Amino acid sequence: MSGVIPDPYARLRATTPARIGLGRVGDGLPTRAVLEFQAAHSRARDAVHGRADFDAVANALAPLESLRVRSRVEDRAQYLRRPDLGRRLRESDLSLLPRGDWDLAFVIADGLSAEAVNRHAAPLVHETLHRLPGWRAGPVVLAEQARVALGDEVGEVLGAKLVAVLVGERPGLSVADSLGVYLTWEPRVGRADSERNCISNIHGNGLSVQRAADTLAWLLDEARSRRVTGVGLKLEALDNGVSSPAIPA
Repeated sequence: MSGVIPDPYARLRATTPARIGLGRVGDGLPTRAVLEFQAAHSRARDAVHGRADFDAVANALAPLESLRVRSRVEDRAQYLRRPDLGRRLRESDLSLLPRGDWDLAFVIADGLSAEAVNRHAAPLVHETLHRLPGWRAGPVVLAEQARVALGDEVGEVLGAKLVAVLVGERPGLSVADSLGVYLTWEPRVGRADSERNCISNIHGNGLSVQRAADTLAWLLDEARSRRVTGVGLKLEALDNGVSSPAIPA
């Protein structure tokens, strides 16, 4: 009879990147678990301090028009200390935004994970617009050192009815390249977070770009017809028996 004891956590670890049943060596963790934790921590730090490759993103967006702006933040250190400065456009960049009768404006913000933007932002824009025939979309705005609320000012200056901000989410110790989307009806400076809809966890091991585009297109259609986003859209949709987008099993 074998003296090897089966690992009771093996099946669970096969279904999640979470750290489950790491084991023990004396009073500490096994060397492998320690090294994997340190590697994950390094990936998270690199994601936060990295720079989005907006030149590559712009090329991936082609033939869509794109333009570059930045927030009032001077450098990455200030970005992490002063979220308020990341929510407003640099004044000299206001004139770069062409006002028009846009149904939708996309803003791609580096946020807290440059890698998420580099990998997922351009494909999500293309997939979403493919699901929105006839919509008038303004130039895609690539925003450096930007927070979510910067999209409110961008959308207001552009004159867009809706703004969708694609932003790198704060990395964890299992995922460092997760993208989030924040959708706001009639964007303007001072909008509250409760007036937005959010789609999160868009990455290779989470919500796929295709499924995120399905959900975003559904929300955009509902927001335009109901003229609201955020808590109001969710409650109104439920009150009127509107079904949520189908999520494949």
